[in-house]
Amino acid sequence: MSNAAKGSLSEPLDTAGEPVSEAAAGAILTIDLGAIRENYRRLKAQLGSVRCAGVVKADGYGLGAAPVARALAEEGCRIFFVALLAEGLTLRKALGPQPVVHVLNGLPPGSEAEAVAADLVPVINSAGQLKAWGEAGRQAGRKLPAAIQVDSGMSRLGMAPAEVEAIAADPHAFDGIAVTLVMSHLACADEPEHPANERQWLVFERLRKMLPAAPASLANSSGIFLGPEYHYDLAAPGGAL
Repeated sequence: MSNAAKGSLSEPLDTAGEPVSEAAAGAILTIDLGAIRENYRRLKAQLGSVRCAGVVKADGYGLGAAPVARALAEEGCRIFFVALLAEGLTLRKALGPQPVVHVLNGLPPGSEAEAVAADLVPVINSAGQLKAWGEAGRQAGRKLPAAIQVDSGMSRLGMAPAEVEAIAADPHAFDGIAVTLVMSHLACADEPEHPANERQWLVFERLRKMLPAAPASLANSSGIFLGPEYHYDLAAPGGAL
């Protein structure tokens, strides 16, 4: 795997961006980081002034989260998403303290202090996660940043509408928490005419207005091409990169 920041494009690296011999690897997969950077530039051009994050979950979709994220950072990407806490810890070491690193699946119970120490931002998907992160904030003596994910129709991650309504009615639900992003995920964005896209947009509009005012994100890779009404404040492409 190649990383231009570490040497020539022919230098084999492992998925953490460290040199490895071809004999030890058994096979070499060549990753064109220049092409990934160009993909990021093209997506940013589609978004205009809207910010563009980089989703590098599953070890950068198998391409190596560390070298891919470093390449994106060189293009100006300052916001990243991974799926799991372990991925977030690894990415923080690779990128240093500056970029924002979100954990899409939220945090395993009892791991909040580890996330605080690494300055990771959990994506809250349930009332239980919200309560645990709020308690971590109270223990830290400050409000901790968090993204709130709502399920607008994909039925994979995020708070169901009824759960959002219950939290919205609780005046103490966000004690210890600073909501920095409200987000959801489109299920059928790769089919521009699919009626689910507009349905999800309408649900997202309703649910995000129940939550603390914060930047919003709905567009995944294909969602970027659905038009400006889906862009909000931040797009989160993964596969398109």
